[in-house]
Amino acid sequence: MPAKTAYGKTVQEKLEKTFKHLEEELKGLRTGRPSTTIFENIKVEFYGNPSPINQVGSLNLTEDRTLVITPYDRSMLSKIEKAINASDIGLHAINDGIVIRVSFPTPTGEDRKKWVKKAKEQVEETKIALRNIRRDDLKKIKDDQKNSKITEDESKKAEEDITKVLKEYEDKCDLLFTKKEKEIMES
Repeated sequence: MPAKTAYGKTVQEKLEKTFKHLEEELKGLRTGRPSTTIFENIKVEFYGNPSPINQVGSLNLTEDRTLVITPYDRSMLSKIEKAINASDIGLHAINDGIVIRVSFPTPTGEDRKKWVKKAKEQVEETKIALRNIRRDDLKKIKDDQKNSKITEDESKKAEEDITKVLKEYEDKCDLLFTKKEKEIMES
């Protein structure tokens, strides 16, 4: 269905990769409900390699809105604490010498609005990236038509296919935002 690019990847594959990145970004965005997924993008130095927190310790949520991180190696306690406190997730880690505790305070309405705004910004940035992919591929199609590699009809068909696929991905982004907004406001 979509036109092939000069690199052998379809436009749809590029759009899908960009959309998957948005999904991962939104997973890491805080909501009102405690979750371990917001820690997936926080890395700590582990034997010279940056590693996600869930690979250097176990993460468990307690009933009192607290995440307990038990590192596999106790020497990692201060590194994990520093990584969480230096991150932009807005939570504070406390090291008690055995485990790291991270409390999830009950969010205010203002917090929720801020998180929704951040999600909206991420969605808009993704839509811009999707449109840039379309623009680049449309330019390639026009160049191919000028160089007589494809006919005018093939060019128009490829443009229509790309525009159609772009619209589908923009709609998927909007749907994902609506779902995330609901999750943030209801949790």
